[in-house]
Amino acid sequence: MGNELISDREIEAALERGRAADAAEPRAVGAHYDRAAARVVVELANGTQFAFPALMGEGLRGATPAQLAAVEVLAGGRALRWNALDVDLGVAPLVAGIFGTRAWMDELRRELARSGGRTASPAKARAARENGRKGGRPRKATRATGEVGAAATPDRRTRAE
Repeated sequence: MGNELISDREIEAALERGRAADAAEPRAVGAHYDRAAARVVVELANGTQFAFPALMGEGLRGATPAQLAAVEVLAGGRALRWNALDVDLGVAPLVAGIFGTRAWMDELRRELARSGGRTASPAKARAARENGRKGGRPRKATRATGEVGAAATPDRRTRAE
C-alpha cells in the first residue's frame, strides 16, 4: 500500500477537482468576532460577508468573548479554527446553514422549536395587556353555530380542534 505510485494523470485530476472546488465553494479571507452582535463575521473571497450567532456554532456556546475573538482562517479559507476551544468549523457548511455535526444540528432544531412560542416582543406584551384589561383572550366562535364560546361536542367541534 505504501509503495503504490500515483500517476501524473491522477495528480492532474486531483488538481482539477481542487480548482473546481475553489471556484464553486465559498472561501474565507478573514474572520472576526463582533462582540456587540455576539456574531462571528466571515469575510469571503468574493467580497461578501457572512455572519452567524456564535452560540449556534458547535463548541462555541459558553466561550468567552476573548476566546471567540481568537478565530483563525485555515486550510486555504476552507475552515475557521479556535485553538483555545479546539473547535474547527468548515466555511462552506457554515454558509449552507450547517453549524456542526448532525447531532448538534438536531439539538439546535429542538431548541429553536421549543423557544418559538416564547418570543416576547413589545407588540406581543401590549396585546396581552389589552386582552387582560378586556377580561382575557376572546373566545372563538364555533363553526356549526357561530356562537361565541359554545361548547365543543363531538357533533359541534371548534375550528381549533
